[in-house]
Amino acid sequence: MRIELRGRDLPGRTAWSETVELKNVHVGLQERADPIDLVPGDAAAATWALEVAVTTQPDNRLDFAGPAVQGRRGQRYLYLTWGDVGADGSFAMFRRAKLMLDAIDPRLVRAAEQADRTLVGEICLTDRRGGPICAQVKPPDLVWSVR
Repeated sequence: MRIELRGRDLPGRTAWSETVELKNVHVGLQERADPIDLVPGDAAAATWALEVAVTTQPDNRLDFAGPAVQGRRGQRYLYLTWGDVGADGSFAMFRRAKLMLDAIDPRLVRAAEQADRTLVGEICLTDRRGGPICAQVKPPDLVWSVR
């Protein structure tokens, strides 16, 4: 199944982590332990596309797998990872946003699979204090649909 994450309202290129000002903030999708498809924190928008395998478990619950899928069965999620990019291209992660796959309405997942369409997650990337969104992201900051 195709998933597309569409980020909007990015928080900017600077942020604070503890008492340190970060000046080259980027966000990317985490694949295994590494960020991919980095987008500057001051971009107008961000988009990530990925493929996820979906299976039905004996209890009829859905399970998800793929390089970007994290967590144990019944608690699968995607990470958007925030980091400061150094002059040498290094990525120093300072926070992550967790997008719970198991919280998606199974009817949306099935509709995307059966009609060969895309499951789209639209996410606001700025938190209530103006910084990069982190922790578990829920509506209204994350809305899923099929397109």
